Amino acid sequence: GLEQGRAFETEGAGQEVVEYGDVLELNRFDGLPYSSRYYTLLKERMDLPVWKAKCDFMDKLANRQFIIVSGTARTGRSSQIPQWCAEFCLAVQYQNGMVVCTQVHRQHTVDLALRVADEMDVNIGHEVGYSIPLETCCSGDTVLRYCTDDMLLREMMSDPMLEHYGVIVIDQAHERTVSTDVLLGLLKDITLQRPELRVVLLTATHPGPKLLGHYKNVPLIQLEGVCSAEVVYTGTSHKDYFCSALRLVLEIHHSQEEGDIVVFLATTQEIDLARDILLREEANIPTHLGELLPISVHPGLGGTLPMPGEEEGRCRRVFLTSSPNEDLFWAVHMLNFVIDAGVQKRNVYNPRIRANSVAIQPISRIQAESRKQLVGPTGKTFCLYPEDTPLPSETRPHILESDITSTVLFLKRMDIGGLGRCDFIDRPDPEGLMQALEELDYLAALDDDGNLSEIGIIMSEFPLEPQMAKTLLASCEFDCVNEVVTIAAMLTAPSCFLVPSRELRLEASQCHLKFQHPEGDHFTLINIYKAFKQNQHEPCDVEKWCQDYFLSLSALQTADAIRSELTDILRRIELPVSMPSFGSKGNTLNIKRALLAGFFMQVARDVDSSGNYFMLTHKHVAQIHPFSAYGTKTPKLGLPEWVLFHQYSFSEDNCIRTVSHISPEEFIQMAPQYFFFNLPPSESKDILQNILDNGAEHYKAKKLQKSPSLESIPEVTASCVIQ
Repeated sequence: GLEQGRAFETEGAGQEVVEYGDVLELNRFDGLPYSSRYYTLLKERMDLPVWKAKCDFMDKLANRQFIIVSGTARTGRSSQIPQWCAEFCLAVQYQNGMVVCTQVHRQHTVDLALRVADEMDVNIGHEVGYSIPLETCCSGDTVLRYCTDDMLLREMMSDPMLEHYGVIVIDQAHERTVSTDVLLGLLKDITLQRPELRVVLLTATHPGPKLLGHYKNVPLIQLEGVCSAEVVYTGTSHKDYFCSALRLVLEIHHSQEEGDIVVFLATTQEIDLARDILLREEANIPTHLGELLPISVHPGLGGTLPMPGEEEGRCRRVFLTSSPNEDLFWAVHMLNFVIDAGVQKRNVYNPRIRANSVAIQPISRIQAESRKQLVGPTGKTFCLYPEDTPLPSETRPHILESDITSTVLFLKRMDIGGLGRCDFIDRPDPEGLMQALEELDYLAALDDDGNLSEIGIIMSEFPLEPQMAKTLLASCEFDCVNEVVTIAAMLTAPSCFLVPSRELRLEASQCHLKFQHPEGDHFTLINIYKAFKQNQHEPCDVEKWCQDYFLSLSALQTADAIRSELTDILRRIELPVSMPSFGSKGNTLNIKRALLAGFFMQVARDVDSSGNYFMLTHKHVAQIHPFSAYGTKTPKLGLPEWVLFHQYSFSEDNCIRTVSHISPEEFIQMAPQYFFFNLPPSESKDILQNILDNGAEHYKAKKLQKSPSLESIPEVTASCVIQ
């Protein structure tokens, strides 16, 4: 496992760099001489706990197909083990393929690739690369690639057996994301057909019995971590952790003990509120104590975590974050304090109402241990819960709590690719699985035998939720692709609306009103995107324009990149891309038809003319979210009777979000007939049935005084336009 001719040798725990005078050592990966920085970093690498296990790891890699390595981020597992796998592949001249290492977080993926390229003394994008959604930095020379787990899954659509790779490293396997669980299930089948393939699983702490039992007699290497020198349990009650955390931050800062702080809270709202409070408090801190700099690090959003080397100046950074960000802080060398609230926010999907419920749950013991090991032997961890608090032993698999419709669509696509089954560690909930199959059937993605239809195959090409993919396909028929691809991009990207502090919220809502479209929020998003693109092309500061209108520049840039990717896919599979015609009456109607082709399951009716919207699919009643164009209206100003909505948040505020006005005739035209007949009985269904039986004009005559703005739409039949 060790390289021949390398100017260092490793003997057990006592590694030592041996220099050969004037001998010029060449990097075996690019053939160039090593730089002096390589040797500096090598000394740092050899001090990492993971280096004690190198010989054992390389021996197992040569002789076993599966290996599990457990150790927290600080042990160096994520940066060193993939490099050793690259050495293993190089030794056989990559005849079995290169190395890929999956990550859960986009930012972590990029940070690790940059660090590893530096350690290997090669250029990023050449021998070491990365790929995350919307960004790829690789070349034909790449021998080690970091990528997010969902990107590797998408790659399997064109390379089902992952034949490009000789070693596949699944990092952060303990997070049990849906994509990681699907990969772990499929790899079990792939390795049977590819005995030369090696699979390495990296976990933060000792893997549970399920993971160990899944692969039968898999060798386990446990790395020695370094825990905090001091762990303090404050015994704070569940309700008081937020205030206690902020008080602790200020006490640490006043104590003048050195080091940065990371605070683990539960929700995004808490992170933003904590940052606002600490910024206000910072103004009252005496100058001699130094600056206190709160930094929001939201889960899933990259670019906010300063890289190594940005730690100069007398400034104490306070990283405010939440689960699952434990691994993000491996490169923050000045971190000396962890404040752990001990709770996390989980979105739990309910297939019966097709909506997520938000639950605040205790973190797992794995997460608690990972947090304690972030600060090293001189640090302190403050746990804001009693020491005897019963924590779950493992993180609950996301596949048991998520909408798996996209996953089922992907697995159906894999059936075509020759992978007959996915051996899940934890099988998805049967009710959720049935709902996913039912939804794909309604979307015409399945044929009569339950296999993917032609429409389903095309839908699986797009990195979109199935309903949005169907909407995009329908837009090709209705000649409104240009507009619908914008809506798809804006709804797939993070929200473009900034939520300012309370005193600026009225001003922000006034600014957002300028983009409002009378037909609804989907159309408002097109207005915002068009204004953004117009300001990009004009000689003005687009960043200032976004600030002035309380819009997120990063979200709009992400939407722009998603739109380009979707347009490229449309062209690759030779689907038509229409010319812009936004604003014409025909175009407006066609956009609504396309939206209904995908989102006919998300239609609601105002049952009492006061903003109480009854959802036809599951008979729940909700209100329009205040951020919607309709959300600020009073019933007297004329709320639409029938609406299509993009999202329903059940437990947080019982609101429907991203809402646009539709007519019942449009719904009847676009909804599949068998979906309509399967709707539960209700007054709203009776109204629709009445329109079917007696024609649209009879219904319009009754509603004319109440809804004078109803468009005159030709009478339609119940047939489904896109099937």
